[in-house]
Amino acid sequence: MSKFLVMWNLDLGRVGPDAVKAVLSMPSYAERMKKQNKLVHRYHLVGKHGGAWIYNADSNEDLERCLAQSPVYNLANFDVYPLAEMPEPPAQDA
Repeated sequence: MSKFLVMWNLDLGRVGPDAVKAVLSMPSYAERMKKQNKLVHRYHLVGKHGGAWIYNADSNEDLERCLAQSPVYNLANFDVYPLAEMPEPPAQDA
């Protein structure tokens, strides 16, 4: 399973009457993703209309499915960054 950082921001040009409903649905979507072990963490971007979410996904297609289920999928712009573990460097002899 791979981790992905997904930064999303509402596209205010696409926001209409359904936007409030979509945004208010995000906590239940997050809970569903957590129960499926697809969502690791979610954060609000202070001062922005969006978030930074870390997903677990088996493949790019799996991540696409997760994002397509998001209530704000058609209202937001998404930037996706694959994450890699950063191992500790070996100890240096003094």
